[in-house]
Amino acid sequence: MRHQFASDTWAPMCPAAIRALIEASTRGHVEPYGDDPWTHQAAVMVRELFEKPDLELFFVPTGTASNALALASMCQSYHSVICHQHAHIETDECGAPEFFSNGTKLLTVAGENGKLTPPAVERMVLRRQDIHYPRPKVVSLTQATEVGTVYRLDEIAAIAAVAKRHGLHVHLDGARFANAIAHLGCSPAAATWQVGVDVLCFGGTKNGLGIGELVVFFNAAMAHEFAWRVKQAGHLPAKLRYVAAPWVALLTDGLWLENARHANRMAIELAAGFRQLGLPLRYAVEANEVFVDLKPELASAIQARGWHFYNFIADGGWRFVCSWDTTQADVAALLVDVRACLG
Repeated sequence: MRHQFASDTWAPMCPAAIRALIEASTRGHVEPYGDDPWTHQAAVMVRELFEKPDLELFFVPTGTASNALALASMCQSYHSVICHQHAHIETDECGAPEFFSNGTKLLTVAGENGKLTPPAVERMVLRRQDIHYPRPKVVSLTQATEVGTVYRLDEIAAIAAVAKRHGLHVHLDGARFANAIAHLGCSPAAATWQVGVDVLCFGGTKNGLGIGELVVFFNAAMAHEFAWRVKQAGHLPAKLRYVAAPWVALLTDGLWLENARHANRMAIELAAGFRQLGLPLRYAVEANEVFVDLKPELASAIQARGWHFYNFIADGGWRFVCSWDTTQADVAALLVDVRACLG
């Protein structure tokens, strides 16, 4: 099948991750449930990456599980989570955060460019404080956002300050966290716990892995009994080494960041091509997603040539996503067909 731009989840595993998976399968019998060398090594590498030796981390197979279980661990059933109206936990998790928390409510807030703002968060916190309304407990940020924009460090810090002032935790949905760091050019520590983030869901699937996400608790006390929550939910693989080993490869020599940088570069190149064709972009291209305005007949003509892309994400526009394996030739091929369809 040709390269597609529908999502970075269409991409295959990167070669280093495949090699790590094979290598983990040639070592014979090792301890199950995370007591293996790869899981231990990955934990050491994550603590070094975030410059925080006392953090706690857990592997789960899916992004839905990482977000839902992390939020459930911070909330009681009578609590609520403040998030953007287009946050993935609201629009694409099939109610998993509510399900695993036994009813925690998501309180959605509008915001330009897919972002929450401190005033909007504070208004939602103060909107009602009576016993008849679910009590806000967590602010959830998506980094990079669902429209491909990236929160600046000062934006995260300002929102976290509001959250802390009202006794709320800060959760970061980082399905494309690597792409956000590639854009920001800062350390992972500077973009998380150093600006007030309590829990990060660090995505690997969109960054070159086949399966597996990380839930990172920067406040270790918040991870109390989280391992039991993961097990009860059915997200503790017996052979956890096959989730952890590819992460070791991704974290070795900064491969996670290079994969993200490459995807971001290809998105910038694709966006430039759209602009040259006179097609307006809906949002700034800061990660690996490009949202472009297309007339329905033009979109249909491009799709008829075998290209897959969506327009149900966020505020509309047609979304094109670049991945770790997108090449300049792939971008050029798409643009050639777009130009042909434009006539």
